[in-house]
Amino acid sequence: MKTKTILVVDDEPSMRIALSESLESCGYAVEASGSGADALEKFQEDKFEVVITDMRMPGIGGMDVLRGIKKVSSKTPVIVITAYGTVNTAVQAMKEGAADFIMKPFSIDHLESLVKKVVTEKNGKSESEPKYDLKSCLSRQKTIITGDKRMLDLLELLKGVSKSKSSVLVQGESGTGKELIAWHIHFHSNRGKMPFVAVNCAAIPHNLLESEMFGHEKGAFTGASRMRLGKFELAAGGTLLLDEISEMDVQLQAKLLRVIQESEVDRLGGKASVPVDVRIIATTNADLKKYIEGKKFRDDLYYRLNVIPVRIPPLRERRGDVLLLCEHFLEKYSRLGRTPKPELSKEVEQIFENYKWPGNVRELENVIERAVLLAGGERILPEHLYMENEGERSRRPAEASLEFVSPEGATLKEMEKRLIVKTLEKADGNRTKASEILGVSVRTIRNKLNEYRKDDQILEAS
Repeated sequence: MKTKTILVVDDEPSMRIALSESLESCGYAVEASGSGADALEKFQEDKFEVVITDMRMPGIGGMDVLRGIKKVSSKTPVIVITAYGTVNTAVQAMKEGAADFIMKPFSIDHLESLVKKVVTEKNGKSESEPKYDLKSCLSRQKTIITGDKRMLDLLELLKGVSKSKSSVLVQGESGTGKELIAWHIHFHSNRGKMPFVAVNCAAIPHNLLESEMFGHEKGAFTGASRMRLGKFELAAGGTLLLDEISEMDVQLQAKLLRVIQESEVDRLGGKASVPVDVRIIATTNADLKKYIEGKKFRDDLYYRLNVIPVRIPPLRERRGDVLLLCEHFLEKYSRLGRTPKPELSKEVEQIFENYKWPGNVRELENVIERAVLLAGGERILPEHLYMENEGERSRRPAEASLEFVSPEGATLKEMEKRLIVKTLEKADGNRTKASEILGVSVRTIRNKLNEYRKDDQILEAS
């Protein structure tokens, strides 16, 4: 029975229809508006349980819709959707009373979860429960893009087990999205509004990892000028992700085992144990059973962590996700670079579908980001790709590697220009050599240089 009425506001008919149909299939009654002005008129006539509005609309935009609705009914939750999400926009939306903030592209499953949460909050949240803040809002902008049946079944299974406190061990190759799976579990758990804290066990030196995880008292060691909480205490009530757990020193593994067993930590230099309530999720791309055989990993810790085992299939085992992910990354990087969204040529689609993707989703994202930059808003062709081929470089020679650091805040177009100019400098101005290094045609280099000259002339003339 449809009991909750939702007002969807979006000036794009296709998005408006898609949102309406999807939410109706979830059991909601939906009314749609094609403009902010129409939405405010409808809200004056009839109250809605939830309002979902796009941010960028002609005339009365999403922020004005949010303000108008809050004036009429301060308790009506408003979810703001935008393809132009920035931290500043998020801060403003939250200050104005938005219940949540979601960035395109997103999954309908994600949106449905947010609707359920805000409806529950409106109808029955006690004042003692933690409220949404900017950090928790932005933390939910991590979505898993998949149409693969195995992955969808896995995500559905994890929704069920997420309610427990049992430890989870997520195993999968590098780049498969292990941290996203951890976020998925946290988001659907009863701890979803509490902290999600991640520790990369491989990135922190062994002699510092203990202090990082368990904290220390003032004077515990040279340089400890004040008391510091460890990751366990910072994650209190929430979830602690131990990324690349296989890289943790064996001696520290013993201390971790005790914390899991006793639900308390001992700060370095501390005299009393501190109780902690934390759900542990560990990830690894290593075969932990082989590590146990080699005395590099404790078997008792392995069994403590492996209460709920999760294996993420590599991208080559879910070929149907490749082009789906391509669309997501094409949208993302064309938006960041403020260029038209390019299409993949049939040749590129075939290359992608036949490729083994040793770096999985992370490699696919890097390939698309680079291709969008080099294509400059035009159709993506094989010459815009730089990929591994059966373990060997299929294009750029290894000896011609290029260090490139992009300045903070640079657009994709600025990064593209810097990359090409830097490559030409490294190639002593030889366009043929530069094109080989970048894996593009000489014609592409020539066209780009002509484009930059025109831009410079425009700037000089102005």
